[in-house]
Amino acid sequence: MAVYTRLGAEEMAAIIEAFDVGTLVSAKGIAEGVSNSNWMIETQGPGGHAGRFILTMYETRTDVGDLPFFLGLLDHLAARQCPVPRTIHDRKGASYRLHKGKALALIEFLPGVSVSEPTASQARAVGSALAQVHVAAADFPGSRENSLGPDAWKQLLGDCGREGLESIHPELGRIVEHELAVLTARWPSSLPRGVIHADLFPDNVLMLGDKVTGLIDFYFACTDVIAYDFAVTHAAWCFNTDGSRFLPELSSALLEGYESVRPLSAQEHEAMPLLARGAAMRFLATRAYDWMNTPDDALVTPKDPMAFARRLEFYADPGNAEVFAP
Repeated sequence: MAVYTRLGAEEMAAIIEAFDVGTLVSAKGIAEGVSNSNWMIETQGPGGHAGRFILTMYETRTDVGDLPFFLGLLDHLAARQCPVPRTIHDRKGASYRLHKGKALALIEFLPGVSVSEPTASQARAVGSALAQVHVAAADFPGSRENSLGPDAWKQLLGDCGREGLESIHPELGRIVEHELAVLTARWPSSLPRGVIHADLFPDNVLMLGDKVTGLIDFYFACTDVIAYDFAVTHAAWCFNTDGSRFLPELSSALLEGYESVRPLSAQEHEAMPLLARGAAMRFLATRAYDWMNTPDDALVTPKDPMAFARRLEFYADPGNAEVFAP
């Protein structure tokens, strides 16, 4: 989440009026993440009833043609009791609107906080919730190619250039060149596929204590290898922030929680170290690109690509493959 586009008070009030959720009381920009512009919206309806929502404006990385998939997926999962926000359709029944050439959507606000230092119990709950989504999405009729798969990693890193990568860290060019070659040659193609979240970082999970109250920000969701989604989540949850320290208790709990709902097959277990290398490369690639291309006036701080280069080196070490053992 972030704010790249400024909206005036009158503009914002007119936008909210189109959704029939009451009169706009306040709109506060959310200065986190790197993809879309987001605001916390508070409204007041008849009788003083208050409402809270999240308004998202989709920026350049989100294709408007993908919105029926993203928003339809939220409604599909919410109907199956997954902890995800409902979309708020406008007065004409549309799940999103256009404003000055950009799409906007309003979604339900869910209670809870994102944890910065998760416990093993919280990681176990997240693993279970992720598996619940994978199971519930099995009959979702939509499909979307992963726009940030291996081909995109190569493109983004190529756009950065070797010199650009080495300006971030002297070793980054070497790491990327070696790992891209391995991933390109060995990326699996025969594992079970389905709809995945693809970005389940702690700031995309809301919790109250050990309970998951919301999985949010599905705007990278796609159809891909299901076990890759677990690998992404593992990379996001099982290290300290800068990637310098692996957290084995969180790793074990996350895997236990996931398999309590959807056990991984032997083939998925075997492929997990490679999938995790790919997950680390995906975020290394987007962080490196954003590090070099985020506008100076955006209300967002680019995140360190080296945090995922360190994770990548951990997963590439054959001695660490046992963290995924059944």
